[in-house]
Amino acid sequence: MAENLIEVRGVTRVYRRGGEELVVLDGLDLQMERGSFYALMGPSGSGKTTLLNMIGGLDRPDAGDLLVAGELLNVLSNAELARWRADNVGFVFQGFNLIPVLSAVQNVELPLLLAPLSRKERRERAEYALELVGLADRGDHRPKQLSGGQEQRVAIARAFVTDPTLILADEPTGDLDRASTEQVLELLAELNEKLDKTILMVTHDPHAAESAGYIVHLEKGKLGSIERNTPAPVGAEE
Repeated sequence: MAENLIEVRGVTRVYRRGGEELVVLDGLDLQMERGSFYALMGPSGSGKTTLLNMIGGLDRPDAGDLLVAGELLNVLSNAELARWRADNVGFVFQGFNLIPVLSAVQNVELPLLLAPLSRKERRERAEYALELVGLADRGDHRPKQLSGGQEQRVAIARAFVTDPTLILADEPTGDLDRASTEQVLELLAELNEKLDKTILMVTHDPHAAESAGYIVHLEKGKLGSIERNTPAPVGAEE
């Protein structure tokens, strides 16, 4: 049997606004296997992004346990959680979150500034990551000189340059046209298949979800269903 990388056990998250309470995750139980690609779907308010942020150590549950990559996240201090996050997680966001005044290669280098690497080693790893996403010739370009699809590929290179255990992507194709969407989905599938990265992607797009090996549906903070999917091989024609 495959090893579970993520175990969500009875997790509850409640947001309080004034005198009102909004239960976003309601005793959620979920397991995800190491080396698999998951798409997380559900209507607005179902808890998708909240769950993603908790698995990535950006938020904490009000109740329940989160075991990710061998660490029980809900008992870690803020400093311990920050170190765990830097060692284990790469993030990809809908809005790219690139630094406008930095070149593509400098943006990819950013997570490596905390690593015990020389300046030359950092640059070599960042250049290699850009090569893997097909942007070896765009390293000197700033974000405004790139298309939206190219910006997202730079963001993906930044997410995996530290060789994380887990890549978390929140609507990574939400701001992209169809052609760029296909490139990004193919790239995520390659990271999963060829580099054995575990990927969890929040998406509202059924087409994007078809790239994943599993499609997880959340409904009102609870697990609705998990579907096993057979995505087309990377690079296959539609």
